[in-house]
Amino acid sequence: EEEEEELDWEAMLDDEGGLDAIGSDAEAADAPEGAEDDDREGEEPVREAKHGKDALPRAAQDDGEAGDEEDESEEESDSDSEDSEDSEADFEARREVVMQRRSERMRAKINAEMGGDSEEEALRTPICCILGHVDTGKTKLLDKIRNTNVQEGEAGGITQQIGATFFPMARIQEQTRKLKAYHDRMQYRVPGLLIIDTPGHESFTNLRSRGSSLCDIAILVIDLMHGIEPQTIESLQLLKMRNTPFVIALNKIDRLYGWQPHPWMPFRESFELQAEETKRHFEDLYNKAVTACGLQGFNAALYYENKNLRDYRLICPTSAHTGEGIPDMLLVIIQMTQRLMASRLLRVSQLSATVLEVKKIEGLGMTIDVILSNGVLFEGETIVITGLNGPIVTQIRALLTPQPLRELRVKSAYINHKSVRAAQGVKIAAHGLESAVAGTELHVAYDDEEIPFLRQAIIDDLESVTTSFRREELGVHVQASTIGSLEALLRFLEDSHVPVANVAIGPIHKRDVVKASVMREKKAEFAVILGFDVEPSDEATEYAQEMGVTIFTAPIIYHLTDMWSQYLERLRNEQRQASAQEAVFPALIKIVPGCVFNTRDPIIVGVRVERGILKLNSPLVVRTKELLDIGYVASIEHNHKPLDKATEGMEVAVRIQNRVGQTSKMVGRHFDDTDEIVTKITRHSIDLLKEHFRTELSRSDWQLVVELKRTFQIQ
Repeated sequence: EEEEEELDWEAMLDDEGGLDAIGSDAEAADAPEGAEDDDREGEEPVREAKHGKDALPRAAQDDGEAGDEEDESEEESDSDSEDSEDSEADFEARREVVMQRRSERMRAKINAEMGGDSEEEALRTPICCILGHVDTGKTKLLDKIRNTNVQEGEAGGITQQIGATFFPMARIQEQTRKLKAYHDRMQYRVPGLLIIDTPGHESFTNLRSRGSSLCDIAILVIDLMHGIEPQTIESLQLLKMRNTPFVIALNKIDRLYGWQPHPWMPFRESFELQAEETKRHFEDLYNKAVTACGLQGFNAALYYENKNLRDYRLICPTSAHTGEGIPDMLLVIIQMTQRLMASRLLRVSQLSATVLEVKKIEGLGMTIDVILSNGVLFEGETIVITGLNGPIVTQIRALLTPQPLRELRVKSAYINHKSVRAAQGVKIAAHGLESAVAGTELHVAYDDEEIPFLRQAIIDDLESVTTSFRREELGVHVQASTIGSLEALLRFLEDSHVPVANVAIGPIHKRDVVKASVMREKKAEFAVILGFDVEPSDEATEYAQEMGVTIFTAPIIYHLTDMWSQYLERLRNEQRQASAQEAVFPALIKIVPGCVFNTRDPIIVGVRVERGILKLNSPLVVRTKELLDIGYVASIEHNHKPLDKATEGMEVAVRIQNRVGQTSKMVGRHFDDTDEIVTKITRHSIDLLKEHFRTELSRSDWQLVVELKRTFQIQ
């Protein structure tokens, strides 16, 4: 115990055994990696068993049963219930048998492919996620390593979809050999590194969770100049929840005052060449970052100074612009994965694959980008994936991988394979992928008897996403390109208190406009479609204009929510202006003694606003004279300047005009400067105040509204 707790970075390099009990990976190391997949393989069929013996889509079952249920007697219902339970039990028994056979087929096929592996080949490629706050330089770091420029092709410079890049070990060694003291003592046993570049914006929680569930180790990017930011904290919580070990990349060291760049040099060497003032600047910011990490519940230290790997996270200062520190970061990641979590990287006889994106490629047709995190995929295998209109069952026509150091999102030459081993980003070409949904699991059917059960599991998975949000009676229609994008958008809208009535995945069609148009009759401001990374068809756009439905689309979530906020503010301003003539603000005024300038037709007097807000066109009554109606406020002046309103404490001159046909009232005869004059409010005007002017009234103003409700006996 003591020896493990005292293990430092140097000791890990010298150790030859591979320690699988360091840090947050302690629990995972005690069991082979296949254990998690075994559990997952068992869970999906359980969900299948809950929905009907024939494993048909739930909607089809409901349509066939709905009419019968209404006419059946209670006895028949009880009888059906018993039959259903028997059928459910039969289905469960059949499911267990079929899925057990599927598991055996899977193991046999994968073992036949990997049976001759040597000890080194038995380790799969580690999967690494990169997390952090927006604009911390996550994608730039990857660009620097592979000498490409993906980031400038991103919408707004912010990553919007999960991308995958395979870094061959040969390329990694080109960089790590610059740290000669460490490189010469290392054995490189893993084939390379597969990095999932996960979006950093705070709204992408669910998309990032999907990424983290796949990864073995993570890079948490922290901006040296800004320290820990909101998204950094969110990423930390995610990593803790997933029990995922991580390395900290303290990025943007090139922005230190007086920093002299040395491209691709290891951090320690470059740091020694800097001026003393620059070193002090770094140490100051570094200490602040370490303190901030401590406040978030974890300790951290520079990797080469770390004396306790169990309790301290490794920090690698980096620059995405100059490449400084990147050799250190790669070396630390490789060493941690192959020496501290070797058991997690053992190839296992289970398949685990996730659909990342659906793309149309010239010459190939519609394809899906998949992260294969465990097992082996073969050309010609039957796969079952989620589709917009239900499960898709098809055969793999081609297994394609990009050239090394290229990302799946970027079009380049592909390499065709008969089989692909984990961990790898692979593009699959097959028939019928037009409606495939990203962010869902890919299943392989090793025999036709497995297909109905896998189909039902897919239906349940899709329904769980589209029904998991809080559906409001009054709300907007939300549409996104992928399940991950939909989840992220729904999370962001929930945090922004935007009610959602309906959701859909895929392009916006006329049927979506029809759903949104229902809100015109309920509450017109919610007749809106918010589309994230999708476009409306020409027919949908034309029909939306006809039906008065507003469509907003954007490739970045917070741009979409900004559009919604601006639309809502603009709409409310229009409604506020339209209702301003009808909204009567509460006010209590008194005539200032000696300030009666005209006693009648019109009445011109000086008044003091005792309480509330006096506005133009407000109807006035004398409260102390049995609610005597004296006309309306035609004008307000202060120091001979016209005003739209007068607030509490102000003394102003007002002109009170009679309405057409109203009997004139006279100051001195019907009322005088001792009487209280109030605005005449109604139930309708109170409702308008609540809906459109709530923020313009203070607490005391609302108290006056309550008093006037009693005065005018308003319910």
